[in-house]
Amino acid sequence: MRPDLHLRTRLSRAVTAPALIATAALLGATVSLAPPAAGAGTAGGTATSTPGGTGTFSHPLRTDSKYFPLTPGMRYSYDGTVTDAEGTHHHQVVFAVTDLVKNVNGTNARVVLDRDYNDGVLSEAELAFFAQDDAGNVWTLGEYPEEYENGTFQGAPSTWINGVRGAHAGILVPGHPTVGTPPFVQGRAPAIDFYDVGQVVGTGLRTCVPTGCYSGVVKIKEWAPNAPEDGNQLKYYAPNVGLVRIAAQGGDAQEVMTLTTLRKLGPEQLSAVRADALRLDHRAYNVSKDYRATGPAHLPR
Repeated sequence: MRPDLHLRTRLSRAVTAPALIATAALLGATVSLAPPAAGAGTAGGTATSTPGGTGTFSHPLRTDSKYFPLTPGMRYSYDGTVTDAEGTHHHQVVFAVTDLVKNVNGTNARVVLDRDYNDGVLSEAELAFFAQDDAGNVWTLGEYPEEYENGTFQGAPSTWINGVRGAHAGILVPGHPTVGTPPFVQGRAPAIDFYDVGQVVGTGLRTCVPTGCYSGVVKIKEWAPNAPEDGNQLKYYAPNVGLVRIAAQGGDAQEVMTLTTLRKLGPEQLSAVRADALRLDHRAYNVSKDYRATGPAHLPR
């Protein structure tokens, strides 16, 4: 398992997985996820549907989710540790919502830039693409994760784009999280053996992290159905803030992180983040054939 703040937490060994129907080609069309065949197992339950079953994107950039708001210019910094067979390592992630837009398989998506540091050294720089449907569900439409070793670029083999080579979007955070609802598919990309599932397992919780104490918190359990050895990630989402805590449950690597700083970037800082994201976006077209199916990142027109 490669720990991650949003979706691409695990690269599974694909066997049985649910059939997914592609996002329709035009903005405002409907996205549907079909349930798996009978008997398809998971490490934490059966992924039978998404909340509501479908997603309609009339205003995909209206990313005002109560539990995962994506406001351009907001920067989240997380600190913690990852413990694996090699020991315990410091892990830091800086997650910035840009003011850029990218068209992914016909749907406009918000562009997020995040950087992962292990023991203070950059290990990954990623562009991730999110859209919110009319029911308030936040979907991930694709990811371009650049990998680094000792600060040197190694490639982006885990890139996936909705609609390309059988990859399909999934819901990261439901708009109306309710305990007892079925697990939901968070994303599926057979070409890179990626398949993640989530389930709401707690609401109305309280948790304290360096940025403060939060009530009304939602807890979502995530797992890779085809890789039970990865265990579960437990993510805590605070109202009007977003992700504030990550915990681990089993698995061969445990990630524990908390939100340490949250700030609104000024115009110059946002401009610098935008420039960094555009550099990755430009390079991605040379690095990943799949990425060429997307439109260039740009400011809203």
